[in-house]
Amino acid sequence: MSRKLSRREFVAAAATSSAALLATPYVRGAHAAGKLSIGFWDHFVPGANATSADIVKEWAEKAKVEVRIDYITSLGNKLLLTGAAEAQAKAGHDILAMATWRVHNYAEQLEPVNDVMEPILRQNGEANGTVKYLGQVNASWMAVPATIGSSILAPCSRIDLMKKYAGIDVRAIYPAGSSPLADSWTMDVFLKAAEACHKGGFPFGIGLGETPDSVVAAGAFFQSFGAQLVDVKGNLTVKTDEVRQALEFYKKLIAFLPPDVPAWDDASNNKWLISGRGALIMNAPSAWAVAKRDAPQIAEQCWTHGFPAGPKGRFAPYLPFFWGVWNFSKNKEAAKSLLAHLSQPSSIEKLVVASGGYDLPAYEKFTNLRVWAEAEPPKGTLYHYPNPHNHQRLSIAAWPAPPKIAQQIFTQATLTKMCLRYSRGEAMENSLAWAEGECEGFMRG
Repeated sequence: MSRKLSRREFVAAAATSSAALLATPYVRGAHAAGKLSIGFWDHFVPGANATSADIVKEWAEKAKVEVRIDYITSLGNKLLLTGAAEAQAKAGHDILAMATWRVHNYAEQLEPVNDVMEPILRQNGEANGTVKYLGQVNASWMAVPATIGSSILAPCSRIDLMKKYAGIDVRAIYPAGSSPLADSWTMDVFLKAAEACHKGGFPFGIGLGETPDSVVAAGAFFQSFGAQLVDVKGNLTVKTDEVRQALEFYKKLIAFLPPDVPAWDDASNNKWLISGRGALIMNAPSAWAVAKRDAPQIAEQCWTHGFPAGPKGRFAPYLPFFWGVWNFSKNKEAAKSLLAHLSQPSSIEKLVVASGGYDLPAYEKFTNLRVWAEAEPPKGTLYHYPNPHNHQRLSIAAWPAPPKIAQQIFTQATLTKMCLRYSRGEAMENSLAWAEGECEGFMRG
């Protein structure tokens, strides 16, 4: 799955840098350790690519390796198509950035990286469960979690509108610098707040389209009810009380959302917040950052915080990236050495700072960097974005189904389509039967 535009609009349509591959060679006269080619995701934050290039250059100088970096945009599925072409040709970059499901897609063409991950995990702490789910195949690490590009689609609320219309002080529930007091932040409270803000003329902006922002949000809502379409063993679990509860919740929620949310893409929720028309969206801090630049009076009222809790827990929509080493790489030793360097604490912190706090490391020891605590306005607005107190579980839609099935549920937007069918008047059992048929097809495939 390749990311869509959405949060890439952080810098106003990703500026012009993501229009094509940008090559940055670092050539040394003495080829003591050979050559290395890297395909990084082309970051939308000004300066972020330069920072990753500097880190690579620092390593290359010491390792005496000639390095070439290509920054590959996700616009037009360029990164996805690059991976598919290289896997088929068995030629290309030594290291390639891969989003979400691609590690499982290319597992047979990837070099195992347990030898890289073991010391990284000892140093940085455990990786979160979603990264393990997506980055491991048969309990073996097939790619290294990438700090660059990984993000949570967290609720970002307007402080003033939530107070005025819903009577909720999000800063009191999620105080900067302190543990959240989130027991009262439940699905029932969330739904009432959505209704109140809708009546006040500032609806929540939660998409129901077929692109990742809509799908991962739906996944977190379903998981909070314990709703799974396919379980961890690959069994169909569509026709359960939990799935019915999730559908009922969504039917109520949809009534309080903007009428065009079924057509939203990943840019729509950003625009909704920045325009001043919405009280809450689900997004990484890119929308806030654009507001900070283009609509500072709105940015001053934004607060990023945790997901509401459902009957089965609190889940945060999460989209991680990975760095994979092809098994046809011509310099696997150097590739692994560089990935270990990129995963050092000093490198991780530089990458997070360069992204303005957007990028999220996968490791438990990296949820409290200063960049999030010090972000403003208002001061502390990003403190809870990285889940520093581990009060919610990071998740991806369609988990815990086997990844190859889950990917199809995700890519085909089965969750949002099912919610729309039911909300538009289709009988519950018919919506469930449709979803079950879709999943049966994915399982056969």
